[in-house]
Amino acid sequence: MEKSKVYFTKEITKDSLIRIYEAVGRELKGKVAVKISTGEPGGHNFLNPNLIKDLVQKLNGTIVECNTAYGGKRMKLEDHLKTIEDHGFTAIADVDIMDAEGDMAIPVENGFHLKENYVGSHLKNYDSILMLSHFKGHAMGGFGGALKNMSIGIGSSEGKAWIHTAGKTRNPSKLWDNLPEQDYFLESMADACKGVIDYIGKENIVYINVANNLSVDCDCDSNPHAPEMADIGVFASLDPVALDQACYDAVINSEDPGKASLIERMNSRHGIHTVEAANKLGLGNREYEIINI
Repeated sequence: MEKSKVYFTKEITKDSLIRIYEAVGRELKGKVAVKISTGEPGGHNFLNPNLIKDLVQKLNGTIVECNTAYGGKRMKLEDHLKTIEDHGFTAIADVDIMDAEGDMAIPVENGFHLKENYVGSHLKNYDSILMLSHFKGHAMGGFGGALKNMSIGIGSSEGKAWIHTAGKTRNPSKLWDNLPEQDYFLESMADACKGVIDYIGKENIVYINVANNLSVDCDCDSNPHAPEMADIGVFASLDPVALDQACYDAVINSEDPGKASLIERMNSRHGIHTVEAANKLGLGNREYEIINI
């Protein structure tokens, strides 16, 4: 199999985001959803609105999110909308909470655990997606990048519970009582990604990972651990598997002595297994070449 192309720049600026999007060579058409994490209040590592503003506006994109499945300021619609405004995203673009009117089931063909994926019902209103992800650690998934943003991120509140429990329950209040073995959760994220890709069409998605503010904790954490290693840069690809693999490898191979805690977080949760599972489902290639821009 031919290696996938992963574009990279050390520069993390408004201009570099536009350059790396253009370098990928795929024009997102129609109504464009820009999927980000809007960040839990108290956290501060989420993508800065001023950083992403020019790219979002270039695409005439709508920033999209879904409500969470855990208690906090993004589980209820009104709280989530307030958080998004407080974090500065409504000032740069239209924002859509995709499960504001509920969710819809999309099929997952030949998944490990899931036969359907429950996503925000407004997903049907979009023609293409910029999966604009903040790469960092995560307490449950080991790390979060494109695959997590596409699976948990596009899942409705109930859909998030469905993925986390490998298809045992859609009830967020019963999520913690139905957690499966770790690899089943990671494989279910890959299943959910397959559902989204098949629904939107792989030719209608571009993936960008911004590897900055590299905390061991997710942007969903209201009190995240301070980053211990320096920013790496911006990665982009048409292949989400190659993209997340490249970001993982960049942390592993970094000469930054502060990488140890993030590596421990990623590996103690077997985070790379999401990439392995997505590869087995045919969502992309773990072999890649880095193209510096």
